[in-house]
Amino acid sequence: MTTVATFRLPRATRPRHLAGTGALLRLALRRDRVLVPAWALALSAAVAAMGSSFEALYDTAAKRTELAGSMNANGSMRALYGPVFGDSIGGLIAWRMAGFGAVLAAVMSLLIVVRHTREEEETGRQELLSAAVVGRRAPLTAALLTALLANAGVTVLIAGGLTASGQPAAGSFALGLAIGGTGALFAALAAIAAQLTESARLARGLTGAVLGLAFALRAAGDAATTGAGSPLTWASPLGWSENLRAYAGERWWVLLLFAAGTALALAAGYVLTARRDIGMSFLPARPGPAAAPRSLNGPFGLAWRLQRGTLLGWSAGFLCAGGIFGGIARGAADLVGDNAQTRQIVERMGGQQGLTDAFLATMAGMLGMVAALYAVGAVLRLRGEETGGRAEPVLAGAVGRLRWAAGHLVIAYLGTAAVLAAGGLALGTAYGVSVGDLGGRLGPVLVATLAQVPAVWTLTSLAVLILGLLPKATGAVWAVVGGCLALGWIGPSLKFPQWLMDLSPYSHLPKLPGAEATAAPFVWLLALSAVCAAAGLVGVRRRDLG
Repeated sequence: MTTVATFRLPRATRPRHLAGTGALLRLALRRDRVLVPAWALALSAAVAAMGSSFEALYDTAAKRTELAGSMNANGSMRALYGPVFGDSIGGLIAWRMAGFGAVLAAVMSLLIVVRHTREEEETGRQELLSAAVVGRRAPLTAALLTALLANAGVTVLIAGGLTASGQPAAGSFALGLAIGGTGALFAALAAIAAQLTESARLARGLTGAVLGLAFALRAAGDAATTGAGSPLTWASPLGWSENLRAYAGERWWVLLLFAAGTALALAAGYVLTARRDIGMSFLPARPGPAAAPRSLNGPFGLAWRLQRGTLLGWSAGFLCAGGIFGGIARGAADLVGDNAQTRQIVERMGGQQGLTDAFLATMAGMLGMVAALYAVGAVLRLRGEETGGRAEPVLAGAVGRLRWAAGHLVIAYLGTAAVLAAGGLALGTAYGVSVGDLGGRLGPVLVATLAQVPAVWTLTSLAVLILGLLPKATGAVWAVVGGCLALGWIGPSLKFPQWLMDLSPYSHLPKLPGAEATAAPFVWLLALSAVCAAAGLVGVRRRDLG
């Protein structure tokens, strides 16, 4: 008996590392029962709608060939969207949506994995669950399975929808796998970030920084070469997505890159999670000085200490992005030649002014839409302090709720302006240097970028409103921001109805530089922002915390 027991003990302990995975998976799927289906359906619907748009705009082979040639001949558009490998309807869909869809799938995946790993540990719920029969690797496995199921759903919906619309099945599944494979890879990368960092916010920020780097590498590589063969493009997972070449002689072997990268990242994540305790991280916060400086005196000083790293990181990212887009703006005027349809698409995105100004307006609008992610994250830091139990000790002193909230909100609102100013300075400087007119170009481009502030503040105040009145629904703010990004990115190409475009605050802003500007839209957006923020602060003051 003793010999048998001794022999069987190792076999019995091995599965315990995954004990409870099924229960945690069911819990994660229940919590994400709205978010994941909505994200997958919206992404697949955007891909299908893009096909309908191209069929309407480019109904002949000659028009599609002209579009592909003009896009491939221009480094600015290659940096933004990538090269066109096929001039069929399917090839144009892959050109327009492979990169954009991959980015959305990556964001979906990192949010899912971080939510069910590091965020659970940060709030203390994972410690309670681990008191039951839950293995060490079960939470990470359940989170990864949830993300993989979500990406499998995205793949099937995209492939099935495109095939049902009459596109070749091989190309449809190649595009679906490219988008879903990118999402799976970033789910694994988010698993690593969740082990390295001490908070969910930092884990999301680190994975988002990797995604931003992947986009920058892909953009730089595609701007330099015409066939996506640059080493910079191959160094980016987003470059793998386009190099799969859906509808243009599929390179199925590229899927091995996704499989290998995902497997390596998963292995690293599992190794790291086995080497740390719950709640701990490999990059812990550095101990502070023995005596607090005067800058930490008061709620604003504390908010600045908590959020300054994030603000500096976003500002640096916008400096890099603005420099890249400003450098390629010079070639925008050569984009379309005599192609009236392509000119219409660009002008719908950037306004009816000159094509270069329309391109700059589009880039300024993109910076404004992305800045909303920073602003909302800064506001929701209040919710993290609240649910993490760190707000209670602060409020136990001589600090009222409004003062406590105001410290973080000042950072959110002014930080948005600072981030956009960094992007606008880089965008205007790079463009001005490229055309030899820095003094005449910097000012208008900087003003155009800062003109996005009222729209970003509107979404910021919406986050404050939901935080104050519906704190448990703060996750819905990300869906609203994602919807505005989708409207601004694909709405002009798909000719969405004006009432739908007007749901986004960005659609009410003038397309600067080049367009005529009036004070009315800025005043209305600022007024709406003030009303929402005031109502949210009233809710924060009156409701129970936590």
